[in-house]
Amino acid sequence: MAAVLHLLKSGDAALARTVIDQHVRAGDHVTVVVLPGNPTPDLPAAVVLRRLDADLSYAHLLDLIFAADRVVTW
Repeated sequence: MAAVLHLLKSGDAALARTVIDQHVRAGDHVTVVVLPGNPTPDLPAAVVLRRLDADLSYAHLLDLIFAADRVVTW
């Protein structure tokens, strides 16, 4: 099981959602961070959702990046 962090910086999250679903099915711990100005995508219940500048600071984002086994940006 890996800790996977997805950073969503664009409004179209269709491909990201497909990959996120694969990570969840593989048993990975998945966190999604939505960057400012982007809509919140529909995500599986197992995914931890954070919004930069709403409930997550840049300092905490950096902590998440260094703690993750994989970081994927969209």
